[in-house]
Amino acid sequence: MDRIAQEKSFRQAVFKYAEIYGVTKATVKYHVNRQFIYRMRWRYDGTAESLMPKSRRPHSHPNQHTDEEIALIKKMRAKFINDDYVVKAALVQCLLSLE
Repeated sequence: MDRIAQEKSFRQAVFKYAEIYGVTKATVKYHVNRQFIYRMRWRYDGTAESLMPKSRRPHSHPNQHTDEEIALIKKMRAKFINDDYVVKAALVQCLLSLE
């Protein structure tokens, strides 16, 4: 059983135990805090998938390089393959000229 399946079955076991015996007994038995169980109760919709944690990945990155800048970086890295200082200086100069 992989780690995700183990986590899913653990959360489901904690939730079912808390439904039958209460939150306090479940926290003692499974060594989790009360907030964790209350959060699972709020999130539960009848499926084990609903107990799994949500993604924390950001939707966007405001300072991300544009495609034009990425192409320029790749071009400069290929041109000055062994000299990092020259690459950095040339990139700064080119990026400033784009603005």
